[in-house]
Amino acid sequence: MFQIDPAFLAGSEPLGDLPLCHARLQTDARYPWIVLIPRQANARELEDLMTPDQARLMTEIIRAGRAVRALGEALGLPVDKLNVGALGNVTPQLHIHVVGRRRADPAWPGPVWGHSPAEPYEPDVLAYGMDTARRALGV
Repeated sequence: MFQIDPAFLAGSEPLGDLPLCHARLQTDARYPWIVLIPRQANARELEDLMTPDQARLMTEIIRAGRAVRALGEALGLPVDKLNVGALGNVTPQLHIHVVGRRRADPAWPGPVWGHSPAEPYEPDVLAYGMDTARRALGV
């Protein structure tokens, strides 16, 4: 049975479900950032997905990229480059980060992971961002 690793609950908010993945907004106001978590029990690596789900995942990553761009535009953080990563070194459950990067962001050009503590969204900005991301994702 699929269960979300509790680590995701602390640093993100639920956006909804796509055909394969549960989508979450990472709660770091400096970056438009969506995390996709395939709803497959015990999946840790891309190779754990069946071939049709691997293709579906790519489609959902592209969809999330469009949503990250829309979110960045709405929040005044226009995206120069999308970063897509499936690391899993800290949280082994299979998940994919889709992060909107810009030349002016605090971690540019390096990785966002481990750069500095997350900055929380103001409540009204979080609500607006989640609504924007949900509409862009179609969830």
